[in-house]
Amino acid sequence: MNNGLFTYLAALLLFGSNGIIAAAIALPSSDIVLLRTFLGALSLVTILAITQRHKLQAPSRPREAAALLLSGAALGASWIFLFRAYQTIGVGVSSLLYYCGPIIVMALSPLIFGEKLTGGKITGFIAVACGAFLIAAQGLGGNMPIAGIVCGIASAFCYALMVIASKGAPHIEGLENSTLQVSAAFVTALVLTLITQSAPSFLSTGVAASIDWRAVAMLGIVNTGIGCLLYFSAVAKLPVQTVAVVGYLEPLSAVVFSAVLLGEAITPVRLMGAALIIGGAIFCELAGKRASAKAGIAQTARA
Repeated sequence: MNNGLFTYLAALLLFGSNGIIAAAIALPSSDIVLLRTFLGALSLVTILAITQRHKLQAPSRPREAAALLLSGAALGASWIFLFRAYQTIGVGVSSLLYYCGPIIVMALSPLIFGEKLTGGKITGFIAVACGAFLIAAQGLGGNMPIAGIVCGIASAFCYALMVIASKGAPHIEGLENSTLQVSAAFVTALVLTLITQSAPSFLSTGVAASIDWRAVAMLGIVNTGIGCLLYFSAVAKLPVQTVAVVGYLEPLSAVVFSAVLLGEAITPVRLMGAALIIGGAIFCELAGKRASAKAGIAQTARA
């Protein structure tokens, strides 16, 4: 296994454990995301200032920077919805619903980016939709709170908005890209927390004393700051197809971690839904790469 792939797998496993660590933090979802993004942004800004302060692209590309800030705001909202879903319907189901986001992007790409929706992509999209339906239907049938399912689906749509907005910044990449997005996510979490709670609950002395600050530090500094650093350093060294397909280890690991460490049930229907979502998403990715390769060959032949 090359170093790039090992680093990428480590980042994905860190991201997959987010819900497990969040389960140890007795705070509202907006507070957890606020602390996570603050520590994550602080870590990334520090690393960026040390390593790349003379190579920044954002100051000379204000429109792309604005697109990334919008993307980061969507990221912050998606995490708040996701962590709320963690608390109400469990880590495994929430993670699977969240990872319907890339398929939403693919479904909207013909309208937004003018991309062709091939038969393979449509097949994968249908599989993911069926998987999400199975999970949601079983959740409702098993008295799973509808608010949690709505939050899981909302997190997927915010994820899609994050990806779409980030397409407007093709020249701001890697660590700088991640730093801007996580910083914008922090501002978004702060604003939403102030609107919904007036003030973060962890500012109360009594609440602060009951928080597992080790879990907070792990989630913010390690899983977000170091996780993003590992992720972007690995992505630059790996083929795009490897990044796309192997990336689904994150929701898969979240399901496994939640079952092993939190005791969340994996029923046959939920397992089938997970297989449809992850399998359909990977099929979409592979179908997209094959279509792009064929288009490139055809264009070369016409030249």
